[in-house]
Amino acid sequence: MATHNKFKYGFLALLISAALTGCGLDGDDGAAGEQGPAGPQGEQGEPGEDGSDGTDGQDASLGVSMDIVARSFLGAQGAAEIVQFHAGTQTIYATNGANNTIAVIAATTIPTEAMADPINTTNLTATSISLPANVDGTALGGLTSIAVSGDLMAVAVPAATKTDNGFVLFYNGLDAGAPAYVDAVEVGALPDMVTFTPDGGKVLVANEGEPSNDYTVDPVGSIAVIDILASGEPAESAQIVGFAAYNGMEAELMAQGMMFPNPAGRTINGVTITSTVAQDLEPEYITTSNDIAYITLQENNGVAVLDLEDLTVEVIGLGVKDWSDYSIDVQEDGMVGFGQYEGLYGVYQPDTISHYSWKGATFLITANEGDAREYIFSSADEATCLAVGGVEFDDGDCLAYTDEVRLEDLTAEAGSMLEDLQMNGEANALRVTTGMGDADGDGEYDAAYTYGARSFTIWDQNGLVVFDSGDDLERITASVHGAQFNNGDDENEGDSRSENKGPEPEAVTVGMIGDRTYAFVGTERMGGIFVYDITNPYDVQFADYVINRNLTEGLTAGDVIGDLAPESLVFVSAEDSPSDMPLLLVGNEVSGTVSVWQITVN
Repeated sequence: MATHNKFKYGFLALLISAALTGCGLDGDDGAAGEQGPAGPQGEQGEPGEDGSDGTDGQDASLGVSMDIVARSFLGAQGAAEIVQFHAGTQTIYATNGANNTIAVIAATTIPTEAMADPINTTNLTATSISLPANVDGTALGGLTSIAVSGDLMAVAVPAATKTDNGFVLFYNGLDAGAPAYVDAVEVGALPDMVTFTPDGGKVLVANEGEPSNDYTVDPVGSIAVIDILASGEPAESAQIVGFAAYNGMEAELMAQGMMFPNPAGRTINGVTITSTVAQDLEPEYITTSNDIAYITLQENNGVAVLDLEDLTVEVIGLGVKDWSDYSIDVQEDGMVGFGQYEGLYGVYQPDTISHYSWKGATFLITANEGDAREYIFSSADEATCLAVGGVEFDDGDCLAYTDEVRLEDLTAEAGSMLEDLQMNGEANALRVTTGMGDADGDGEYDAAYTYGARSFTIWDQNGLVVFDSGDDLERITASVHGAQFNNGDDENEGDSRSENKGPEPEAVTVGMIGDRTYAFVGTERMGGIFVYDITNPYDVQFADYVINRNLTEGLTAGDVIGDLAPESLVFVSAEDSPSDMPLLLVGNEVSGTVSVWQITVN
C-alpha cells in the first residue's frame, strides 16, 4: 500500500472508535417548545411546536487525519535518524549518519496540499554541516543525536572508541540561520541522546555506556547535565549522574520487573567478566520538564527519574505484560495468525519516552520496542572463538554474548506453563530473553519473556500502567495490510517479524491541537504511524493510522519503496508551522528520508 487511503483508514478508525465508545454522530434533538398560552375560560392551550434539531456534532474520537505535504532525501540509507525543528527560521535539522553530518532543510514554504506521489518524489532540499574529527586530541565517532533550543544546537558524538567518554558539541547562530561551532563538553561513554530542558537552561545527555564488542570493557551508564549560562554558552564541564548507589540491589530491582542480562562470571579473551548495576544500566532516551527528567533504561526494563535540582536519581522497574490477555502473532508463516498464550509475557523495554499533563499530574508515554543484548567481535575460526569465550561462531563473527534465544531452546521446569507452551509448539521460534523466568538460577524456566510489548503505554507518576494499546498495533496493521503486516524495515517480506518484536514501536511524541492532546507512535519495522487521542489518559481513543510505503513483495530498501524505519518524531504546532497547520516531522533512518505530515482535524 503506497499512499494513505483516507476512506480505508478513516473507516477503520470509525469502526474501532464506535466499538469502543458507542458514540453516535447525530446532534442532540432540539429542546421542546414552550407551553402555549392559556385558552378561553382558563383552559390549557395547545403545546407549542418542538424546536428544530440541533446541528450534527463532531465525534471527538475521530480526531485527525494526516497527509504527506513535504519530503526530503538525505542522499543515502542510514541518514535522517534524529530530526529537530527551529521555529524561528523555519528550519529542519537532521542527523546524517551516512556521512556524519547534520542536514539543514529549509522549510519556510511547506505546501498545504498532499503530495501526489510521496513515495517517488521529494520537494525539500538539504545542505549540510560538517563536524570536527576530534576534540582535544580525542578522535570522534559518528553523531548519534541533536537537540535545538533558541539560538543553540547540541550534538551528541561518541568517541571513536565507544567505551571512552564522548562529547556534546555546541553550535550557536541558529537564529541567524548560520550555525557555527562554539565548544565541546565532555560527557560519559557513548552519548546516545541529547535534549534541552523546556526553558533551555540545561542540556541532558543519556550516556548509554555499552561494553566493548567482546564485553571485556564495560563503562558505567550515566546522565550528563550541562548548564547553559546566562551568556548563552555551555558550562565548561558537565555534572555526571550515575547509578553506583544501586550496586548490589539487583534482587530488589528484579522484584520490580527489571532484568540484568550479562555474561558475569564468564572468561572472554582472558578477562573474567564482572558487572555492577551501574555498569549494566544503559540510559537510552530522555523526556524532561524544567525540574524532573525521565530516562528509559531499555535493556533493563526500567525508567530513571532524575531530580534536576539536587541531581538525585530513582530507578523504577516497569514489570511485564501478560500475553494471555491479548492477541499476538508468534509465527512467521506468511499469514495472519493470532493466538493467546498462557506463560508468555512481554518485557516492555521502552525506547522513546514522552510526557504530558492531565489534571495537573504528569503522565509518561513509552514506545515499547524491546531490545536484546548482542555483542560480536571478529575471530579467525570457530575453535578460536570458543577458546576465547565466544558462544557461537558464524562467518568470521564471534558472538561474545547474547541473552536472546528461541522459546524452544529454554529448558522448561517440569509442570510449568512454559512446558505447556513448548508442547503447544506455536511459539517455539519466538525470540525470548534468558534474563527472566529463572528466578532461582537453576537453569530451568517457568515462563517465557519476549522482547517489547508491541504497544505504547501511558504510565502515572507511581509507575503504574494507566493505558496500554494492547494488541492494537499488530491487529490494525493486519486488518489493513493482511499478510504484509509485521514486515521488515529493509525488505518487503510479509509476516517476517512476527517471531521477533512484531511491528516494533520505536518513536513517540505528543502534541496539542486545540484542546485535544494526541500521541503519535512510529513503528520501526512496519514504518507506519499511529495516532491516538490521549487527552484523558483514562479514556484513550484510536484516531488514525498512516503509512508511506510500497509493500510490493520482494522490494528492498535500495528500491523506491517509501519511508522506512521512523526513528524520531517531532510535533510542530500550528503557531510554529510555516503553513499555519500542525505538522509531524519524521526521521526515517533506513530510507534516509525526512517526511512532513500535515495534521487536519476531522
